[in-house]
Amino acid sequence: MTQIFARFLAFLLLIGPASGALAQALQTAPIDSIVAVVEEDVILRSELDQAVANIRERLAERSEQLPPENVLEKQVLERLVMMRLQLQRADGMGLKVSDIDLDQTIARIAQQQGATVEQLRRQLTGSGTSFDDFRQQIRDEMVVSRLQQNFVQSRVTVSETEIDNALAARGADQPQVRLGYLLVALPDGATPEQIETARTKIEGIRDLIGRGEMEFSAAAMRYSDHQTALEGGDMGWRSMDEIPPLFANALPALTPGAVSEPLRGPSGYSLIQVIERREKETEIVTEFHARGLLVRATDVVSREEARAKIDALRARIAGGEDFATVARESSDDPVTRAQGGDMGWFPINAWGQAVARVLNDLKDDELSQPFASDVGWHLVQRLGTRQQDVTREAQRSRMRETIARRKADEEFDRFLRQMRDESYVEERLGEQG
Repeated sequence: MTQIFARFLAFLLLIGPASGALAQALQTAPIDSIVAVVEEDVILRSELDQAVANIRERLAERSEQLPPENVLEKQVLERLVMMRLQLQRADGMGLKVSDIDLDQTIARIAQQQGATVEQLRRQLTGSGTSFDDFRQQIRDEMVVSRLQQNFVQSRVTVSETEIDNALAARGADQPQVRLGYLLVALPDGATPEQIETARTKIEGIRDLIGRGEMEFSAAAMRYSDHQTALEGGDMGWRSMDEIPPLFANALPALTPGAVSEPLRGPSGYSLIQVIERREKETEIVTEFHARGLLVRATDVVSREEARAKIDALRARIAGGEDFATVARESSDDPVTRAQGGDMGWFPINAWGQAVARVLNDLKDDELSQPFASDVGWHLVQRLGTRQQDVTREAQRSRMRETIARRKADEEFDRFLRQMRDESYVEERLGEQG
């Protein structure tokens, strides 16, 4: 979920309205020409200028690293084109985002920023952003995320054997790497002349970096054909398992700040840079042991009736009756009822945020007050806590996610390239006066 929110924010920085005088200048500019035709849709000059303005505002402190205006416009336009194509494909597949899902996501975004939805609305309005536009932008990004999930679900599987083999091959815990990436792309079926041109270009870029005439991040912004170009090629923190073998094999020889030799891969010629390294640590989590009791609200039992019942059950337990006995007799939770409400040992968020908030405020052996969730009313009794080493379990879980992510990235990148090649896209930047 965190990654999704990060993509939301990056997307909004790209296409959301600029703030202050910049937004005012854009709003008053009579710009309405077409800069690209995407299938049966168009991208307007005003959309492109707004997106470029937001990039410039976001990178104001690193403006000297930005590519020339014509290169920047082309990079941003390509992002807008790819977003439009993905939305069109999602629409054709009937992928939708309900208002309820959208409202919940916006509420979580506001919470991450330490604000309520109403405060977020006021902040956006104050910076010249329409809340309706904001909602649409979030909806679009959620639709694209669902398109990716839909595409990879049937194509990406990870077996226990793959996890075992990957962990065995890795051996001892390996460090994580923050990776910089620069790509000079080649089309499918590239001609010898195109391959030679790309090779010459990547070697020239590396020479510029090697002579100290340009930082890697600046070179990525200016020359990279990868979607991370406007982030200076920063791919974020990756474990070795998340990095394609071609790049992983080059990493051991690279110290932080060093740049690889040109690497030929399926997408073209690449340069990678190790920005930072960090060691993995043993993972210790606090686990909770608790008992729980649920009175479910249904079409037959109203929430008011469920609340009255949970109050009566709590009074019985507080009066000395055994929690386990009451839970076996009266709990509507099919998972824990037979065990007298015993929830076992679990990480704090395993049973949802509502339970987590209550457990954190309880002392051992303390019985909670009734509290509500989407399904009804609850009681919990905290029985104890312990520190648990979950390194091994976490390693397997991360390895599964890592392998799935790598496969998904490769499959979806291939899908996007194919979709771009097969779509009608007419860029008109060269026609602008």
